[in-house]
Amino acid sequence: MSSNDQLVDKLKNISEKDRKQIQDAQEMLGPDPATMGFIKNLFWANYREELVFPFPEEAQAERARCDELLDVLDAYLKNEHPTIEIDQDEHIPDWAIRRLFKIGVLGMIIPQQYGGGGFTVTSYNRVLERIGQTCGSTAVMVSAHQSIGCGAINLFGTEEQKDTWLPRMASSMLSAFCLSEPNVGCDAGGQETWCTESDCGKYYIINGEKKWATSGALSGMFTTMCKHEMVDPKSGKKKTKVTALICTPDMEGIDIFSANRSKCGIRGTWQARVRFTNVKVPRSNLLHEEGRGLNVALTCLNWGRCTLSAGMVGAGRSAYLQALKWSETRYQFNRPLGEFELVRDYLASMASYNYAMDAMLYMTTGIVDRNDDDIMLETAICKVFCSEMGFRCTNMAMQVMGGEGYMTENELERLWRDSRINTIVEGANEVMHAFVFAYGSKQLGEHMLAIRAAPFKKPVIALKLAAELFLGIRPSAPKINALDPSLREHVRTIENMTSEFSYQVKRMFKVHEEELITNQMVQRRLSTMVIWIHAMGCCLSRLDQSIRNGIDDHQLKHDRALVDHICAMGHEAFEGCIRNLDRNTDATMRAAADAAWATLGSLPYSDYSIPEKTPVESARGQGRVADQSFIKQFGGGSIADRIEEGLGAEVAEAMKLEKDLA
Repeated sequence: MSSNDQLVDKLKNISEKDRKQIQDAQEMLGPDPATMGFIKNLFWANYREELVFPFPEEAQAERARCDELLDVLDAYLKNEHPTIEIDQDEHIPDWAIRRLFKIGVLGMIIPQQYGGGGFTVTSYNRVLERIGQTCGSTAVMVSAHQSIGCGAINLFGTEEQKDTWLPRMASSMLSAFCLSEPNVGCDAGGQETWCTESDCGKYYIINGEKKWATSGALSGMFTTMCKHEMVDPKSGKKKTKVTALICTPDMEGIDIFSANRSKCGIRGTWQARVRFTNVKVPRSNLLHEEGRGLNVALTCLNWGRCTLSAGMVGAGRSAYLQALKWSETRYQFNRPLGEFELVRDYLASMASYNYAMDAMLYMTTGIVDRNDDDIMLETAICKVFCSEMGFRCTNMAMQVMGGEGYMTENELERLWRDSRINTIVEGANEVMHAFVFAYGSKQLGEHMLAIRAAPFKKPVIALKLAAELFLGIRPSAPKINALDPSLREHVRTIENMTSEFSYQVKRMFKVHEEELITNQMVQRRLSTMVIWIHAMGCCLSRLDQSIRNGIDDHQLKHDRALVDHICAMGHEAFEGCIRNLDRNTDATMRAAADAAWATLGSLPYSDYSIPEKTPVESARGQGRVADQSFIKQFGGGSIADRIEEGLGAEVAEAMKLEKDLA
């Protein structure tokens, strides 16, 4: 029995359903990394300043090379890219995709030996940020192709697989990632698509269905995640795991029966639905190792969460600058809007959020480029913070522009629509809050359980823990020495917040015991606290870099004002979370939720949208049928049909590749 299983067995007063969920989550995440990353250390009141100070910087040659690409891309986006057409027609033209390949954007992360740019993650995100300023649909398409599409081959492929696929992916062929399903969203381990081994042992046979595969109908290959019953080499027993397989759209039994669906935002991206019926996949198309598919998925998602954040940094900046200029030139009551204090509150918040998002994004990409072992929390926090604050920026800008902001031709409404999806995808923010707490506190919780079970084995540690839990004595605040002395006041605040956060996590374990595992309200407050500690630290690190690089006094004054405000907002949010740990509306919320739940019997299924494959048998197929006669439709059809319609140049390239291989 593993240490994780032993820990779960020690938990009392939790349901079997919750116990199974914990075990599944631990299985999905795998063993703990050998070293704890920066965020995990905060749970222990450790502030490992060497991991975040000084602020990461790219090599000069790398930055210059990326600057050259950005110059070409900027000219293209300003003068040629059909942003409005993409949104209105709900399609990115093939010529625009080919242009992005030619510029080098769609092969950035692919090594130069395979025809790609061989850029760092930081450079890649600088490009995604620039695209996000102009077109959210294009940013998502680029990210899906590289971060979770060809990124899987780049990170986990064999040399033969890389030689086969990466040159095409760098030059002309889109890729896709098939993970989500009708019943599988954030629960990545809950796959219902299965693969079995053929009798001859030469193939895997896939059966199932995938949903939301971005660019799936336009791609020449896609990585497919599927459940796989296999023999555990350690125990010799059969165990169900997830395996990743490389598929191509022309494999017999693959049916892309829906190329896309019309949607609120990122309208130019296409999300396919793919059905697999006895699809034979050669064993040579196994990606990574059998049973290691979730490792592929989670690693790719770490990249994807960065690029999602980069798109939001770009969109948030565009929205803020538009609102700033509008507040100068729009007059009401004989005064510019920017003179009214409530508008100034929006402007201050947007400016500060933009600084913080930028600082956190490039802190995170620096950590990824550095190849730290434990980065899941850093990338998850980056995604939560940037998606939330980026959407706030577009929402505030919409309020500043008023009715004109709502008008299509001013394009702010498109930024607003495109941004909304990002709090949902790549792990819904509610799930990410629970993940940040659970994954961040796991080792601390194990430590506390071990001390409680045998306090006399480590009496000094047990006494110290008891002093915290029963006497309210806070752990020693960490000492941060690496930053410029002019930032000392903010540094002291972060030191004290780190100590207080660790204390509150331990106190919540004591107050709620095992029930904390399912108390998502408390988890979100603790997650929010650590997110703000990290956001403030990223801002101070970025400002410290500026000071050391000798930026001019005007820019320094500007940046310091923004950092002062983001730190003030962060500290206020942190203090609010502490208050709400004990004084909150949780009890009345639960009673009101029960009351709302009790009304379900009076609501007929036929009046409401129902998940198509809901496990509630009485509801399946009984939901409201929407009238789609006025909604643009995107069929599936054969590969030949898609090529004939001019929507499948990349798929045609894949078919040619398959013939070449044959």
